Amino acid sequence: MKKSLIIISLLLLAFNVDAQANKNYNNLKQQKNMNNTTILHTANAYVSKGDYESFLAYCTSDTKWVFVGERILNGKEEVRAYMKEFYIEPPVFDVELAIEDGDFVTVTGNIRLKNKTGKYEHFNYCDIWRFENGKIAELKAFVIEKKP
Repeated sequence: MKKSLIIISLLLLAFNVDAQANKNYNNLKQQKNMNNTTILHTANAYVSKGDYESFLAYCTSDTKWVFVGERILNGKEEVRAYMKEFYIEPPVFDVELAIEDGDFVTVTGNIRLKNKTGKYEHFNYCDIWRFENGKIAELKAFVIEKKP
């Protein structure tokens, strides 16, 4: 009996997480008239709250993230693993500029990330985001650590 209740509880939990991500994605579909810059800011608001699954609902399944000179992430699973490793706490963004041109949004600004020792590291960034049908398909990120 206990085993059945545990299995049912786990299934309900999994269903609830999936339903929430689908709800967020459906909200995006309802807002189809939003431009890509607005979609990006909406998705990044979830990152700021630590809700990475809702952010990932805004990405294509084969999303590709290129951190120039550092690493390449292919697909949602690799992005999810990256967020789990590097976003110990939600990052703090300071967007300076966002420029949209067709399927591309270029964003510049500053980001703070808490490292494994509990100290914040500060970076300047320039991100070039490519969209497909209102979803994030690719990121090319130029990130430079600020020196004290």
